[in-house]
Amino acid sequence: MSSRPRRAVRRALTAVVPVTALLTLAACGTGTTPAADSTQAAAPGSPGLSAARAALAKYSERPAAISVTQPVGKPIPKGKKIDFILCGVQSCKDLADFFTEAAGELGWQVKQIATQGTPESVQAAYEQALRDKPDAVIASGFPRAVYAKQLAQLNAAEIPVIQSNADDVLGDGISLLKNGPDDVGIQGEMLASWVVSNSGAKADTVYFDLPAYTILKPVKDAFAAKYKEWCDGCALDNVDVPITSVGKDMPDRVVSYLRSHPKVTHVVFSLGLLNVGVPTALKTAGVTGKHIVVNVGDAQNYQYIQSGLTDGAMALNSHETAWIQADALARRFTGQPMDVDQQAALPNMLVTKDNLPSADGDFPIVEDYQAQFKALWGLS
Repeated sequence: MSSRPRRAVRRALTAVVPVTALLTLAACGTGTTPAADSTQAAAPGSPGLSAARAALAKYSERPAAISVTQPVGKPIPKGKKIDFILCGVQSCKDLADFFTEAAGELGWQVKQIATQGTPESVQAAYEQALRDKPDAVIASGFPRAVYAKQLAQLNAAEIPVIQSNADDVLGDGISLLKNGPDDVGIQGEMLASWVVSNSGAKADTVYFDLPAYTILKPVKDAFAAKYKEWCDGCALDNVDVPITSVGKDMPDRVVSYLRSHPKVTHVVFSLGLLNVGVPTALKTAGVTGKHIVVNVGDAQNYQYIQSGLTDGAMALNSHETAWIQADALARRFTGQPMDVDQQAALPNMLVTKDNLPSADGDFPIVEDYQAQFKALWGLS
């Protein structure tokens, strides 16, 4: 595999998975369940197909507005100092850079603290934050078990800690949690709407998943529930893969599966990184006619979509996540609760070749999100 796909794997991986999973690289066994008979699929024009198409139409639209609409309403103090703890890979650096842009608009300083993704380095980063005594700490992907001692100390010092993309819960020191378990289930519904619509409710689908990453379970559960609701009788097979296959033999696994299950029409990946290298492997193996959709798109998968090698992806909302974190702190620093931001839904979008905004990398889902946030902050 070339270095480029490997970078794409690392970027996508930390977008949604807890770092402990990255650290432990806990291999999970492959578990498959027999596929149902696709001849029992729902008839075209069924209520389920109509519902799936309506959902897909909604999810294919590029949101024009952020979901936070309440202005901060008070002068936002300048000079605040924020420590942003990195997770050791590029996607976390991107999130930190997006946040730094927002902080710059507000006159705040951001200190990015690097880690190597090991528990020791993460804890050391939090120890550094304790010594810095910042006005807030932000991190992504780290489960609290890694830094429980430091979290308790920060909480005692009344320093807010903001997390995202983590299988965690709000409270006990975590003041804001975005892209947590309650936020990601809709991604499974989006994927199901595309598969059912694309197949005319006659799909035979395989869902490749990384069960070691528990933040993906709500996605898988929502996909299965909506798939069954909209495409009753359609075949669905679940294949669990170990993290050790990522960047190594994942393409071979997919080719092998599809060769032994020739009736499968649609392939779903719970993370875009699982698809890296797959289109080329399928072409080399002469496996054709399969439709692919991924959760958590990335630059590699957007290029696949543009080239017609993959059909669709659930786009990430990293830009909006970073700026909503800044909005939450603006409210905190003006004596207001962060409830508005915690309750606000992050934008989502199902992209295909027809509506792909860009194949050059991460793109904001809400095109002018910066202007909309700045309006809430009284900066425009």
